Amino acid sequence: MLNALTALICCQFAGEVIARAASLPLPGPVIGLLLLLAYLIARDRAPDRELTATSGWLLRHFGLLFVPAGVGVITQLDVLGDNWLPLLIAIPVSTLLGLLTTGWVMQRLSRTSEPDESGSKTS
Repeated sequence: MLNALTALICCQFAGEVIARAASLPLPGPVIGLLLLLAYLIARDRAPDRELTATSGWLLRHFGLLFVPAGVGVITQLDVLGDNWLPLLIAIPVSTLLGLLTTGWVMQRLSRTSEPDESGSKTS
């Protein structure tokens, strides 16, 4: 578990370094996740059991990671109170846009991966 956790943290660290060095608008952990994905694709095989077990453990305890975010919201209630109207508009509109975009992308992807009459997939 220690080796897999070290690999995950190294990917996140590398993502942070790349994001800050290149002044990218993406967060470092997202870049680290993309680096991990690229590594797993380049290996051309399933991740080892240790990485799978460690990732599963982290996902099972994922809810604990929301505690600092919740505390941050509570400490900023005055700012949220001052900006309630923009938030009241932005949250439903961005949620709706996200759902519509996701649905559109899924429809496009499902059309390109449907098998044709001969049984082979179209692209």
